[in-house]
Amino acid sequence: MADIRYKQRKSSIVAKVAAVGCASIVLAGCIGFGIASAGGSAQEVDAFGIDAMSAPASDADSTTFAQSASDSSAREATVLVSTAKRDISKGIQAIEEQEEAERRAAEEAARAEEAARVAAAEAAKAEQQAKAAQDSAASALASLPDVDFSVGKEAFIAEWTQRIDAYLAGSPLAGQGVTFATAAWDNGVDPRWSPAISNTESSKGAHCFLPYNAWGWGDRSWSNWEDAINAHVAGLAQGYGYSITYANAAKYCPPNTDHWFNATLGQMQMI
Repeated sequence: MADIRYKQRKSSIVAKVAAVGCASIVLAGCIGFGIASAGGSAQEVDAFGIDAMSAPASDADSTTFAQSASDSSAREATVLVSTAKRDISKGIQAIEEQEEAERRAAEEAARAEEAARVAAAEAAKAEQQAKAAQDSAASALASLPDVDFSVGKEAFIAEWTQRIDAYLAGSPLAGQGVTFATAAWDNGVDPRWSPAISNTESSKGAHCFLPYNAWGWGDRSWSNWEDAINAHVAGLAQGYGYSITYANAAKYCPPNTDHWFNATLGQMQMI
């Protein structure tokens, strides 16, 4: 029995050694095939072990690695700069600003065009109204009796003194008929014009905005009615002419021409 156990133990050991040998052969074949596939050499096989992996890097290898890292950083910086240069946000902003400017310009042009149309329409309407008013004024003026200067100075002054005094009776200008009539003769002006304006502007001197200025005549003031009447009648002769017209009304009272013309003309017809 002892001999049999010894033989069996020996056979087991031989089998184990054989198995280990087979495994080593298989492992060596796999390693060789991998290196061959990677294009390696026998020397590379020898260097494949722990010694090759644990060998310290040389100074040349360190320098090469540092240079490589530096080159990589430089390439990254170049890429960043290039990317910044290719930033299209500024271009988009410029396009948007241009489009906004064009939109505003178009709106402004449309508003200007509309304002021009409105102005043209208003001008046409005003022109038509002026023509209608002038036609009406011409008709009204035709009803105003003429003043006869051919009677001579004395007769002229006598007639118009009486008529103007009757018109101014009871007002601050009462009794100034002779002053108006004489000034009208001297300046060749309709003797009814200045007295009628005094009613339109100040209710015949009752509401003067400056002393003795019954005609709303600029910024003038006087110390008595005689000087004031002579100045006003002379001013009418120099700046407006003989008598009332629609054009003279527009010049004398631009803000309210129609009313001023009709009111003054109506008063002249009463004298």
